[in-house]
Amino acid sequence: MTTTKSKTSSTIRLDPELRKELSEGLANVGMTVNGYFTMAAKQFIIQGKVPFEIKNAPNIEHVTFNDKTRKAIVRAYAEEEGLLPNTAKTFDNTDDAMKELFNDK
Repeated sequence: MTTTKSKTSSTIRLDPELRKELSEGLANVGMTVNGYFTMAAKQFIIQGKVPFEIKNAPNIEHVTFNDKTRKAIVRAYAEEEGLLPNTAKTFDNTDDAMKELFNDK
């Protein structure tokens, strides 16, 4: 004898960007959004608690960069926008890159 469980439809409202990111991340592990919420609900019933740790996002109000870092960021933006030519050196192998990095000519 086979029994089938009926299911009830539920609506979850998500920000479109959050939904997109969630769908893509879950697809990488072979899950759907619906499957994820079903799994979380079942684990809540089994464990009697939220089945994952809930953390606050760090509250970063202001970041201060030193002069060297600030100049590097400004230069990177300027190069990206075509305001300055890109003068970054490129390397074919790590040995040459390390020599340049450590000024070993």
